[in-house]
Parts: sequence; structure tokens; C-alpha cells
Amino acid sequence: MLRPLTGLFPIEDYPDLLVGLAAPDDAAVYRLAGGLAVVSTVDFFPPVVDDPYSFGAIAAVNAMSDIYAMGGEPLFAINLAAYPDNLALEVLTEILRGGAEKVREAGAVIAGGHTVTDKEPKYGLAVTGTVDPEHIIAKGGARPGDVLILTKPLGTGVVTTAHKRGIATDADIAAAIASMTRLNREASRLARAHGVHAMTDITGFGLVGHAHEMAHLSDAAMHIDYAALDWLPGTLHHANDYVFPGGMERNQAFYSQWARYDGEFADYELALLNNPETSGGLLMAVAPESADALLANLLSAGDAARRIGTVERGSGGQIIVRK
Repeated sequence: MLRPLTGLFPIEDYPDLLVGLAAPDDAAVYRLAGGLAVVSTVDFFPPVVDDPYSFGAIAAVNAMSDIYAMGGEPLFAINLAAYPDNLALEVLTEILRGGAEKVREAGAVIAGGHTVTDKEPKYGLAVTGTVDPEHIIAKGGARPGDVLILTKPLGTGVVTTAHKRGIATDADIAAAIASMTRLNREASRLARAHGVHAMTDITGFGLVGHAHEMAHLSDAAMHIDYAALDWLPGTLHHANDYVFPGGMERNQAFYSQWARYDGEFADYELALLNNPETSGGLLMAVAPESADALLANLLSAGDAARRIGTVERGSGGQIIVRK
């Protein structure tokens, strides 16, 4: 979607724009004086759960995740909200409260916002943070031999879709909300401490889509071990009944050109690999000699991290999933 814009802003005209449209990443990075850079991103969407407070918290964590995916720290955020004029303002208050409390937990602050009238509620943040310009963790730094680590279970899209259809259990929804409202802050800090080469967060394009972006920008291929993947409670049950959000089919249709599946996969298993996620974990590519220590520290910090594959030599961003 960004490619039509690239010719409008030739990168040679903006030497301090370290990350922008030339190689699209999770957030933009602009170098300032004094060895500091600003990192900026924006994200918002309609409700994925019924509880307004939880929705606000999820949307805020999801937006700040792009800052963490670059190895940065959020400073402040601007609320972005769309709200029906026939819905009680108390609901909007709870949405904003959920977002504000997560921003506060991240050590940042809500500094303003903008609201428009719309038929369906939507909420998110424009987030500004800082990052060391010499230690940006971009998508495109993965190296052959690197180990792939994912810090959260998959399946939010399946569970929230089941919730919308009234077939998800309270326990499954609670587990999904707990995952979606967990900040990627500590995982990002550990990634910096262990010299992670490349990183992104798993959101709307699903595991295969976001892994492809990393592989493509790294001029490499990625091998993923399906058996190593972790799933939120209820995910496999509902996926077996083919309960998926609409974005799954779009992802699968587009990213299949770069995906290869070695082994016997059921249709629902292929769909799971392309399932849109909300506020997912960080996918990290790290040197093999650092992988064990990083994984141990992630687990000690409370992240449900797993080693899920490796980076291999290749080109074109191929993703090979093996059973």
C-alpha cells in the first residue's frame, strides 16, 4: 500500500529519515541532534472484544508495540477515536481509560487526541518515542543461521471471532485479553540487551505475512517449525471448525506466493498460519549463540516465548513451514 508514495519523498532528500517508506518497517525513525532519534507510529481499529475498557487497553498496547518492535521506548501518545453520537459517553470514557492506563504502565503519557463521529467505535493511538539511532532493530537485519523466537502465543483472531459469534468460553476470552494487553516492553528491552538482529510484531498480516516481510527485507528465507508454535486456549478447537476473521483469506491469497508447506497440513492449519493477530508478540531473529540466554530471560520475565524456527540463505522472502 505504501509503494505509490515512495516517489513523492526521495530518501536522498531526507538523510535524517533513517526508517521511512524506502524499506517499510513497523515505525518511522527520524534522527535528531545529540545521538537521539524519534520513532513514530499510528494504529487504530474497531472493537475486538465487548468490554470497552479491555478494548481500549488492547488498542493502546497494539499501537505501542510498533515502538517496541523498533527497539524504542514510547514517550507520549495522542488518542484517535471515532464514536457514534447515539452511544453513551460512559462507554467512550471506559475505552479511553483502558488506553490511558496501559500508556501509563508503559511509562508514557496521553498528551491529547482527536475524536470524530462514526457509525462504529474505533480507537487507537499515534505514539511518539525515542530510539538509539545506532541500535535500531529493523525488520531487515536477519542473518542466515539466526534463531527465530516468538514471544506470545498465536490465535487472537480466531478467539475474538469466536467471541463475536457467541461460541467462545469466558476462560478463552480472558486468556486472549491477557495476551493482547501484555506490553512488549520487557521483550523489546531483552532483545536490545541480547543483540537481536531483526524484529517485528505479529499483527494483521499473520505469522506468514510478517515473517515474509522480515525475510524479504533481510534477503533471506525463514524456516518455521509448525510443532513449535504456541496457541491460545480455544484456538485449535475453533480453527478446526473454521472460525476465522475475514482477513485470513486475504492474507492467505496474497502471501501464498512466498509460502511453502512441507508436510501434510489440514486446511485449518494453513489458515492458522495466515490468521490476523491483534497485539501479538515480537518475532525476533537472534544469533544462535545468544538464543538460549534470550529465551531463558524472556521466560523469566513472564513472556510465553518459544523458539519457532531459523533464518536460512535465500532470497525473495520465502517462508518454509515444516511439520
